Formats: sequence, C-alpha cells, structure tokens
Amino acid sequence: MELDFNSFDESLNQYQEIYESLLEKTLKHLSLNFDPYISVTIVNNDYIHEINRAYRHKDAPTDVISFAFLDDNPNRDEILRSGKMVVLGEIYISSDKAKEQALSYGHSLDRELRFLFVHGLLHLLGYDHMKEEDEKVMFRLQDEILA
Repeated sequence: MELDFNSFDESLNQYQEIYESLLEKTLKHLSLNFDPYISVTIVNNDYIHEINRAYRHKDAPTDVISFAFLDDNPNRDEILRSGKMVVLGEIYISSDKAKEQALSYGHSLDRELRFLFVHGLLHLLGYDHMKEEDEKVMFRLQDEILA
C-alpha cells in the first residue's frame, strides 16, 4: 500500500498516517484485495478552484475532487480483487473548504478531513452519488467506515 501525501499546510502532515489507516480500513470493510497506490494532496481554495474550473468546468472552489484512474475500465471489480498493485488515482482536498464546512456543520476539522478523504476514496473505488439510490449506498459506507 502506498499513499503519496502532500499538503500545502504543513500543520496537516499528520493526515498521511490517518489516511493510510482509513485506506486500510476501507479496503477491509469492502472486502477488496489489491495493493493500492493513491496520491492525496491537501490544497487551498485557490488551487482546488483552478482544478474545478479546468476539469469540471465549475468556476468555484469545492471541498474534494477525485480523479479515478479505473472509472472507464470494464474490469474494475476484478482488478480491485486481483491482489496486484493498482494505481487508483488522485484525491485533492481543500483545507479551506474543510475548515468552512467543519464550522458550518458544527464538528471538528479532523472529522471533516477524514470524511473528505473517505468520500474521495470511495469515488476512486467506483462509488458515486449522482442517483439517490447510489447516494444512499455511498453515504452509508462513509458512515460505517468513519464509525
């Protein structure tokens, strides 16, 4: 397992270990058997705004963006149980948005940063929330993993 971690804010560097632990917990929870490689970068609002504009054509900062490298692979489920090394993708998390949302939702920054990572990770694993039934599945999994 390899989690390539970078942060614009050095005070958040402890999240590398936290995210590695959450990655391991998520794979066990989903009964997946592969050796993941993921890039995670904690950025500011300006940086994620540029990514959001360039790739999603949305002219605003957002909390988390995932680039799933297996999205269009018809063998994704087989690959995630292959036991082999798999480059899953990239996750970008805005620490600015995380701080805003933690304050808005009345919980800690730690809880929000953990939530955003798991949310992004589930996207890398093929989950989404475009339809109501998919949202229920994804949000239930987030709650179970973060419990």
